[in-house]
Amino acid sequence: MSPKGAPKQPFNIVIVGQHGRLAYEAVLFAASLRAMSPDFAGKLLVAEPQDGPRWSKSPEMRNQGLRDALGELGAQIIPFPSQHFGESYPYGNKIEMLRVLPKGEPFVFFDTDTLILDDIETVPFDFDRPGASLRREGTWPQPQLYGPGYTGLWKSLYDKFGLDFQSSLDLDQPDEYWRRYLYFNAGYFFYRCPHAFGDLFLEYALAIRDTPPVELCAQSFDPWLDQIALPLVIHALGGGRDALPEGLLDGSVSCHYRMLPLLYARESDRVVEVLEQVSAPNRIKKVLKGHDPIKRMIYQGRGLKARALFDRENLPRREQAIRNRLKSNGYWMR
Repeated sequence: MSPKGAPKQPFNIVIVGQHGRLAYEAVLFAASLRAMSPDFAGKLLVAEPQDGPRWSKSPEMRNQGLRDALGELGAQIIPFPSQHFGESYPYGNKIEMLRVLPKGEPFVFFDTDTLILDDIETVPFDFDRPGASLRREGTWPQPQLYGPGYTGLWKSLYDKFGLDFQSSLDLDQPDEYWRRYLYFNAGYFFYRCPHAFGDLFLEYALAIRDTPPVELCAQSFDPWLDQIALPLVIHALGGGRDALPEGLLDGSVSCHYRMLPLLYARESDRVVEVLEQVSAPNRIKKVLKGHDPIKRMIYQGRGLKARALFDRENLPRREQAIRNRLKSNGYWMR
């Protein structure tokens, strides 16, 4: 981190925008960044996958109103080709887009379904030590009854790429408990150079997909491939789970809400306040009402009705239970 009093290192923020829901979420993200962090000095980049053989329909943002809104909010749209993933694995966008970002300029990637809640420049990023989101569940791997456990599964990957496995462990957690092993949500990550990070991310992801260790023969990589490769990349580049203080990203400064019904069900009053504030201006509202879930949840009040079904102090432990309650009451939209 920068010494006290030293000038802050400038950085860029990047999200992925493509036709459909992500384009509308990109406008919400950009509006929240500009409203809550008006002095942000870096570039806001919206990486847009381009039409090509890996897409059955063009993923480009075809709504000119959305493109104009992003421009008015100070975003710059950066096209990139889908060479390895595309429609078959759209989470690969966050891997492939890194190569078209400005080389050597520190970056923070956010999933598009994120809101900025406070000044992003108060986050003490150390761009020499990469990190990523720790707001996750133990979704991968799923050890089989007669197969390797967590240790055997994760170690096979570290061995494959010549990485030190032991130093990645959180020894305060019990053996064979998923939190002992380095695992992130890919909702945000950061580093000093997108090309260095992206080259390694792509190398590891393709190798895991195409030539996985035999220990992983019973494991599914879809949709988890990016989150399997991510901790290996961060570990290889000298980062880890302690790269940022707790409570800032995925806390007081940002919220990765995932879906609007989940936002209304479980997030804080502050998150709802920011969402409704930044979506209120007429020029924003006119564009966002083109997406039915946003129109119904925000502008027609269904989100607040869904919110009344839950006690934020006593939420179900599993996300699936929250989803099921929303669905049974007719409030699930995506």
